[in-house]
Amino acid sequence: MTTKSKGVTVKDVAAANFITEYAAHLKRNQWLKLPSWLDLVKTGVAKELSPLDPDWYYVRAASVARKIYLNGGTGVGALRKKYGGNKRRGPRPERFQKASGGIIRHVLKQLEAIGVVEKAANGGRKISQEGQRDLDRIAARALKAANRA
Repeated sequence: MTTKSKGVTVKDVAAANFITEYAAHLKRNQWLKLPSWLDLVKTGVAKELSPLDPDWYYVRAASVARKIYLNGGTGVGALRKKYGGNKRRGPRPERFQKASGGIIRHVLKQLEAIGVVEKAANGGRKISQEGQRDLDRIAARALKAANRA
């Protein structure tokens, strides 16, 4: 009796493992064109400093690709809410602030240029067939690496 094994999808892998693996994949292949303002920006109004990780753009791109894979039809506004955070306002209560839309928009355009993401008919973005195949292949690699460790 043979059992047919199912393929691994992004949903089968822990988020941190997948994002780390996919960010390394994007950096290794140098598909994304990094903006000139990369070292000057914060990721949102609520942040006090710019990111400390020099590869933060690749990590954000991997995270955005994963979010769109899980929730198709997601647009810039929804992603701004996902990546937003509480702004510290001194003695006053904290308030939620959305993340920077320019960074997310630039990441989406880059992912669209390499064929991972495409525009959805009803607004927002969705994963393309090639993008889904690529992300599932990376997810299988990440799961294999996580099982080895």
